[in-house]
Amino acid sequence: MTSSVAWLFPGQGSQQVGMGRALAERYPSAARAFEDASEALGFDLRSLCWNGPQAELDLTANAQPAILTASIAALRAVREALGHELPAPLAVAGHSLGEYSAIVAAGALPLAEAARLVRRRGELMQAADPSGGMAAVIGLDGAAVARATAGTGLVVANDNAPGQVVVSGPLAAFESATAALKAAGAKRVLPLRVSAAFHSPAMRAVAPDLRRAIDGAAWSALRYPLIANVDADAHEHAGDLPELLERQVWSPVRWTEVVRRLRELGATTFVEIGPGNVLTGLVKRILPDVITANASDPATLESALPLFR
Repeated sequence: MTSSVAWLFPGQGSQQVGMGRALAERYPSAARAFEDASEALGFDLRSLCWNGPQAELDLTANAQPAILTASIAALRAVREALGHELPAPLAVAGHSLGEYSAIVAAGALPLAEAARLVRRRGELMQAADPSGGMAAVIGLDGAAVARATAGTGLVVANDNAPGQVVVSGPLAAFESATAALKAAGAKRVLPLRVSAAFHSPAMRAVAPDLRRAIDGAAWSALRYPLIANVDADAHEHAGDLPELLERQVWSPVRWTEVVRRLRELGATTFVEIGPGNVLTGLVKRILPDVITANASDPATLESALPLFR
């Protein structure tokens, strides 16, 4: 019987001090995820996740391996709570950094390899040209935002859901682009606290170094299809992943299309695995009629558990 459940994994911005701790205290397999990642990285990631400080956790180079580890800890906790191997999902997907968590969940990278890889990704992104930034645009869809910002130097970085889009580009362009977006009907344009213009052409500069790190990782086969950020298509071969991940750092995250693609493939249930419930909220905006849940702590995990059976 084909599954109708899609597993989703959150991206940067979902980090919060204490994430994963309650799961780790209840489920030894979740605790081992933090131990494995800390050992792979050579510093106490577990303490940073659980004790902070928040400002240090928010640094891109720290937030990325932290969220990945907390997400895989949550997945391991689900498996332990269920008492047997999880039934295969229809497919997996993750938002930006979360795509790496999805790849670990699908068996193509071990946690330790992925933690080192996203640590490097975070370092490269954090060190990128600081003259760029990002802003959330509320009240317009992706196509309308793209039209309004054409020629301003800004691009759509994250098409998260109808009425929730993120733009990225040179800080010098934000004033004129904001005026154009509001003239087009945007309710709000909110600057984001990021260090550079992520998911924009400005990130092409980090792509060669990132690709070297990707190519140096120990890849295995994908057990489940992955719906990729850059093309919203289903990929079943791990050989596709290095190019997709390299492109992803400077390309838009086509999240609305990713979720709709999962629905076209037959997904009727979407479970977010990892800290927070941002993706759960986005799915509800994109597809109001589907079943959603998240597994981020013992209470939400218990509620979501029947959906994994």
